[in-house]
Amino acid sequence: MIDENGFRANVGIILLKESGQVFWGRRQGMSAWQFPQGGIQETETPQQAMFRELEEEVGLTSAHVEILGQTAGWMRYRLPRRYIRYNQTPVCIGQKQRWFVLHLTGEDSDVNLERATDQEFDQWRWINYWEALSGVVDFKRKVYKRALCELAPVASKLTQGRVALSPDGA
Repeated sequence: MIDENGFRANVGIILLKESGQVFWGRRQGMSAWQFPQGGIQETETPQQAMFRELEEEVGLTSAHVEILGQTAGWMRYRLPRRYIRYNQTPVCIGQKQRWFVLHLTGEDSDVNLERATDQEFDQWRWINYWEALSGVVDFKRKVYKRALCELAPVASKLTQGRVALSPDGA
């Protein structure tokens, strides 16, 4: 679903453990690492898309997680010009995302990257909550920071303060 401004509706997923660590996936065949994310189909709500993407990309279902929170509104980022497909209609210039923070209530062994036919990630690991800001590609960094900052109070509550409320440790 691409809106009239050229932004594709999308969800982003911050999968959190009580230790304060978050799921970090390496894009299939690339050196880029990111949180799970994916497009919202026309018949889906953001929450429905989030659960579908979580299962497709990470192999987890609603039985493995608890929703802790979501961003209040859409967060947008623009794609670098080299990634814009001008030959497609409508032209997509970026993503508008609704972000969710989930608590993993299952086990690490429940993660199954091979569940989808079009596998998104070929490796994964747990990283510290704010580490994502230094690891994600440049053009997504601002939206990652906004999402992590907005959802930090919820993450901090689950982790009993192991997640700082801001990237500078405050």
